[in-house]
Amino acid sequence: MKAVRFWGPGDIRYEDVPIQEPKEGEVLIKIKAALTCGTDVKTYRRGHPVLIKKLPSGFGHEFSGVVEKLGAGVDKFKVGDRVVAANSAPCGECFYCKKEEYNLCENLDLLNGAYAEYITIPARIVEKNMIILPDDLSFERAAFCEPLANVVHGAYRTEIKEGQSVGIIGIGPIGLLFARTAKLMGARVIVGGRNPVKLKLAEEFAHADEIVDLKKYPNPEKIFKDFSDEKKGLDVAVECVGLPEIWERIFTFVRPGGTVHFFGGCKSGSTVTFDATKMHYGDMKMMSVFHHTPKYFREALNLIASGQMEVEKLITDKLELKDVEYAMQEHIAGRAIKFLITP
Repeated sequence: MKAVRFWGPGDIRYEDVPIQEPKEGEVLIKIKAALTCGTDVKTYRRGHPVLIKKLPSGFGHEFSGVVEKLGAGVDKFKVGDRVVAANSAPCGECFYCKKEEYNLCENLDLLNGAYAEYITIPARIVEKNMIILPDDLSFERAAFCEPLANVVHGAYRTEIKEGQSVGIIGIGPIGLLFARTAKLMGARVIVGGRNPVKLKLAEEFAHADEIVDLKKYPNPEKIFKDFSDEKKGLDVAVECVGLPEIWERIFTFVRPGGTVHFFGGCKSGSTVTFDATKMHYGDMKMMSVFHHTPKYFREALNLIASGQMEVEKLITDKLELKDVEYAMQEHIAGRAIKFLITP
């Protein structure tokens, strides 16, 4: 089959690779839709200590497709089923799984290889995190389940409440999905970003209540505070960039008693500094949420299938498998939200 594999930072190759025949409990999927992701772009640029464990590696992790072949013992699916699969599944047996903190599973192997004609789904994901699609749900929309699952997990753990003021810095696909999710939870949402394509989608897709162009307002603290009740500061602020300097700045947007959610993952080894007095005497909550769980993967599918999430609006263009490196470069240049890759 044809596939794009990751050989190292800046080195991905479109090449012929053998199809991995499904072993016991596994399923071979013919990929119908794959999506580019900001995490893939970061990986392309500098590698990834969690996502990529060996070289060369499969690349890409957001996809949907059709069951092509079943391994021995698989009885929940049949050849021809239209499915979406997550890129991981918890073991259910480790320290964290026993505490139902499934996203922290000690045996959470992440699946890569969506930029290919076929992908073999490990038995644990087949059992716990692969779902048959509703007949009327397109492959393109279904492929958004994985990124949305991360966002829904983060938004629900933040305990966003109806009527709260929620500010989001960073409106790439994750920030846009977070803004839309917060709106669906009943929040009033203000977002800040620099890219005109993304600012437009903050209105057309996320339906944000206020949109701040950070090129025009490089010091937006007052705008965000003025958006909040009695100008006290936001109830919730969410960082979706993954830069230490933005982590530190967004901390200042939040009122005493509010919540700061550092959702964007910073480069390994990064450190940040906060005003400990404000944090302690302001009774502020600081948090981060990593990855997703089977519960939120299913919730993401429900949101997409119900029509509440018009995720197709986030697709910049449709490309062929051989164009994945071009897609990475377009992301780096700031000219894309999501590319739909069709093998």
